[in-house]
Amino acid sequence: MEDIFNIRHSLSHVMAKAVLEFYPNAKIAIGPAIENGFYYDFDIDTPILPEDLEKIEARMREIIKKDFDFVHDSWTKEKAKEFFKGQPYKLELIDGLEDEMVSIYESDGFVDLCKGPHVSNSKFLRNASFKLQNVAGAYWRGDSTKPMLQRIYAICFESKEEMKKYLFALEEAKRRDHRKLGPELDLFFLDDTAPGMPYWLPHGMKLYNTLLKFWREEHEERGYLEFSGPQLNSRKLWETSGHWEHYKENMFTTGDENNPFALKPMNCPNSILVYKHKVRSYRDLPLRFCDCDRLHRKEISGTLHGLFRVQSFTQDDSHNYIRSTQIKDEINSILDIADRFYDVFGITYHAVLSTRPEDFMGDINLWNKAESELKEIMIERFGKENFELNEGDGAFYGPKIDLIMTDALGRKWQTGTIQLDFQLPRNFDLTFANEKGELEVPVMVHRVIYGSFERFTGILIEHFAGEFPFWVAPTQVAIVPVSDKNFDYAKDIAKTLKRKGFRVENDLADDGMGKKVNNFRKMKVPYVLILGDKEQSEGTVSIKIRGGKQVNDIPLQNFLEVCEFLNEEKELNLTEDFSSNEKIMKDIQN
Repeated sequence: MEDIFNIRHSLSHVMAKAVLEFYPNAKIAIGPAIENGFYYDFDIDTPILPEDLEKIEARMREIIKKDFDFVHDSWTKEKAKEFFKGQPYKLELIDGLEDEMVSIYESDGFVDLCKGPHVSNSKFLRNASFKLQNVAGAYWRGDSTKPMLQRIYAICFESKEEMKKYLFALEEAKRRDHRKLGPELDLFFLDDTAPGMPYWLPHGMKLYNTLLKFWREEHEERGYLEFSGPQLNSRKLWETSGHWEHYKENMFTTGDENNPFALKPMNCPNSILVYKHKVRSYRDLPLRFCDCDRLHRKEISGTLHGLFRVQSFTQDDSHNYIRSTQIKDEINSILDIADRFYDVFGITYHAVLSTRPEDFMGDINLWNKAESELKEIMIERFGKENFELNEGDGAFYGPKIDLIMTDALGRKWQTGTIQLDFQLPRNFDLTFANEKGELEVPVMVHRVIYGSFERFTGILIEHFAGEFPFWVAPTQVAIVPVSDKNFDYAKDIAKTLKRKGFRVENDLADDGMGKKVNNFRKMKVPYVLILGDKEQSEGTVSIKIRGGKQVNDIPLQNFLEVCEFLNEEKELNLTEDFSSNEKIMKDIQN
């Protein structure tokens, strides 16, 4: 069987050939293989419609049946430019090549500028499962100043079974889309008057505050000190930090040219000023200043995406000031926090080490030291084969470790980041007194675990499909009295639950019981208590369990103890058994 990459790449050429048959005046750009498929970019005067994709795909299948070879050749630049003289995008690519000889592939009369590789013959494409999916706009070379092209995306797999699994995953992803579920569950919405700046709704704030409470408890236990700083700082601060030179285009600025200010895109300079507020000693270190302030970053038009790509967000930030001898212990302690946070949501992660970018700041020798330290830590913690190295993708002030989490659908999300910084402490003249009373420069560790509350919440919505674990759910328990005779009992139970710290909604409206229960089902509430005359007289509750059955005649104390356990232990799963608390705890833990 041919390599799937070669199959996808070859099919992109077949697609280009078919498109040119339908649109002879089309200008062709590039057509690579990508994860799960391939695409090709075209400059065509008329829009390609969904029904056009069907015709193009059908023609591709006819072309494949010819059993033609993919033939490689090398041409001089002059010959290639003469051949592609009517294709401006190909000419631009040729002009950008350093070598005098150009790699060419010919397949059934279609000639393309291409390095390959491809299958040897189209007969190896016959058994591949592929489907043209959609057309999207794409700027030539990703540059918004250049022409907008039409990109035809296709998926391709070696078998129908793989294709079926992938299409199911796509449908499941649509069902879980946080942009759809967020408003439906009354969590958040976005408005055109504030692009990329979410409105947190009441249920969303409950979720947000639950995540924040958990974050604060875990960090306070580990000796982190929380502070809050200004939203607006003068240009002077951002010049000292290097952001004005390296990051200004991503900052919201205000004031006049004589006294410019910027909304903070990052918390690190404010944290540094907190550090400088007092004289520091080696006895103070590690010193961990954390903050969950709001940040603002100006994003390129068209890149905003729900909670995943926003312009206003809260970052669970911390800047840890340490001695160079404490690097290993500090990085490992941060990774311990990451283990705790991701595990509690049932999420796995892997680490990526990103090294010095071209646009870096500071002494290259300090960069080399920082990268060497992090590589050693990564090898010891994860094993040499179990982390990725991403050369040249570090921050401008230091190398970083990115934590990539995998959700319930197997999708990868970048969340946490740990950045080792030898530069900013020197820019701001940070010091501490060592054992001899001499001044030393601390090492600064920038780190986030959630990444941002907005992005992490979006990931959780999709990971759980809105069916949050009990301890996270915005509404943990909903109460539905069967009739107005049961209102007082419902109020008493709601008061009891709230006193215990549970998030409760009590529906005392005139709507019928069935409608109320169905509304709470749509809101994906873990437990809905149905209270009628029997429950009221016996001091019990009947429980409609999310996604499951209804259990009746449960003593209230049993229910309370189970809820307390689910909260305290941060359990992921609900229980349907309230008969014996000892048995319930054992079943859940297993």
